[in-house]
Amino acid sequence: MPRTLRFVLLVLALLLVGSGPAGAVTPTGVVVEDRAGVLDRNTLIPAISGIEFHEPTKVAIYTYNGSAADNLNEEVLRFARAEHPDWISPDGQKWADGLFIFALDPVGRHVGTYMGEDRKVSLDQRDDIQNAAKDLLRDAQWTDGTIAGVRRGAELINQPWYQSAAFVITAWVAGALAAAGAAALVIVRAVTRAGSRKELERGDRSYANVSTDLDVTELNASTIPESSSYGSSVLEKHRTFLNRYNAATELSNRVHALTPGALSRRPNLKLVREYADAAAELDALDDVIADSNALLNRLSSWPTAWDRQLAPFRSDLAGLEQLLSKGHGQGDSATAASLRLFRDQSLADIERWTAQLTDGAITPEEALDRLRDARSRLSDLLRQHTETVIAGYAKTEREATLMRRGMEEAQEGTDRHHRRTYEPSILGTVYPSYYFFSVPAFNSGLNTGVGSVNSARGGGGTTGYGSSGGSFSGSGSSSGF
Repeated sequence: MPRTLRFVLLVLALLLVGSGPAGAVTPTGVVVEDRAGVLDRNTLIPAISGIEFHEPTKVAIYTYNGSAADNLNEEVLRFARAEHPDWISPDGQKWADGLFIFALDPVGRHVGTYMGEDRKVSLDQRDDIQNAAKDLLRDAQWTDGTIAGVRRGAELINQPWYQSAAFVITAWVAGALAAAGAAALVIVRAVTRAGSRKELERGDRSYANVSTDLDVTELNASTIPESSSYGSSVLEKHRTFLNRYNAATELSNRVHALTPGALSRRPNLKLVREYADAAAELDALDDVIADSNALLNRLSSWPTAWDRQLAPFRSDLAGLEQLLSKGHGQGDSATAASLRLFRDQSLADIERWTAQLTDGAITPEEALDRLRDARSRLSDLLRQHTETVIAGYAKTEREATLMRRGMEEAQEGTDRHHRRTYEPSILGTVYPSYYFFSVPAFNSGLNTGVGSVNSARGGGGTTGYGSSGGSFSGSGSSSGF
């Protein structure tokens, strides 16, 4: 295998050296027509001016605020005819030679690329240029997205044959196919072995903690008051604790009997992960049993136990601002204002509940009830904000359905890309994992929903110039983002 790889590298080196270097020239001019008012010229112009093209090229940037129904190609042509006839060829049918136009509609959410006949690229390459900008544009990073699009355009316009993707792929495939099978097998087995060892270490840490505290866990469980609704629910979980511990012990014995070679196999990685998950959940449950005993009986360690019950709620409140400030977070909406108001009130409530617990004005059960109600209220507000976010991003009912499905799967823990984990708290033990809608679940659902919509949109390119274009046939296209 090493000889094969050395041969491939030698062939590539000879081909590339024999082909000579490509030209590299900065733009002959940069024109910025930011009619949408979204670009930072102090950042944009120096960045574009420093980008190297393969041939001398004039770069024009045009932005305007349109609508989703607009044809960006038609708008760019209209603007060029009215304001920049120098962008059009002398016969009026093409874009001017040596020109590359990058156009953006931040409201209608379209991006377009146009070029003279001596600078034109294929439709697939135009899609490539636009796609290079879309992730940034979707996050409203208009200046950085524009720079990324122009930079990709510079790489593809008049690209030398030996730098093209087709050549590189062809040159590599011949040798790579010979080595790919063996290399892939080696890589997969190495990655699987490393993953198995990592999971084994995780499982062993948790299993050791559970084994060490086994007697203490039983003692804590024996004094949890069954008269408490929370205590009785935790005790229900404890009744299966020893059976689950024995099952984890059996898994531990099986995975520790695996040889290093066996750890390189995918089925065994799944087995080791099963052991690690089982041990980790037991480790969390014995902490919950200890916290239940301490809090419900008001033992000396109850403040620490109470802090652990508050931790998931505090984390959600702390993450709200970042959620609302995201590109599609709709941070200026009424539902966002409700979330911020709730956050501020809840932070004060937490302090009040803790003081009342300390003074004995409320019981631990009442404190947990208030915490449950507050987290339920947050879940309701997040669901309401979900509809605001969907209304702000989705253009059609079909897109709204895709986004809604992503949010629901994240909350219910059915999204296969985001495994639901056990919450090590009394509320997390008493209620099912989908009972509370958390901020991380919201973020996960939003990312999934936006991704589904973007995939559905597919960036379908439009090449026509509309009814006003006449016989104009310049090279260019636009797509949504």
